[in-house]
Amino acid sequence: MKRLFDFSCSLLLSLVFAVPMLLIAAAIRLTSHGPALHWSKRIGMNNSIFLMPKFRTMRCDVPSVATHLLQNPEAFITPTGRFLRKTSLDELPQLYSILKGDMTFVGPRPALFNQDDLVVLRTEQGIHRLVPGLTGWAQINGRDELPIPVKVSYDKYYLENRSFLFDLKILFLTFLKVMKKEGVSH
Repeated sequence: MKRLFDFSCSLLLSLVFAVPMLLIAAAIRLTSHGPALHWSKRIGMNNSIFLMPKFRTMRCDVPSVATHLLQNPEAFITPTGRFLRKTSLDELPQLYSILKGDMTFVGPRPALFNQDDLVVLRTEQGIHRLVPGLTGWAQINGRDELPIPVKVSYDKYYLENRSFLFDLKILFLTFLKVMKKEGVSH
């Protein structure tokens, strides 16, 4: 049932947001050098690596590490990047990953391929068996502000309590957070 929900909703949302996504891509291309999309190596279900698309919000010469590990992340953000991050519009291309089945709407956020500390903790807790999500329990409880052990504890809670109704609650709370622009540190 979850896969059917994911597929049908992501297909519908892809159609609804097709024109806005084209406009965002054009704005990125017009205001910074490089492609509109950034394909990030991410850790998927069972710790397999997949490529996850996002609208590019940082310059092309940024080191391949989590944003919070950069010395001065603000120096790498593109002219449109700050707006895209604050509004979470940079996440729209992930609808493709949901359509493909690499991601789901609700689950633990996919770790970067080099976030070994996060991957190890999630694997120890069995969280690696879940399909990663566009949003998750950790995202609505702190997003970028959470230390990794706390993030993993929220992911574990989701693993143990997941249900369709819990997913709907997380989606609703995510919508509220995005509207309020809460929990985005850069």
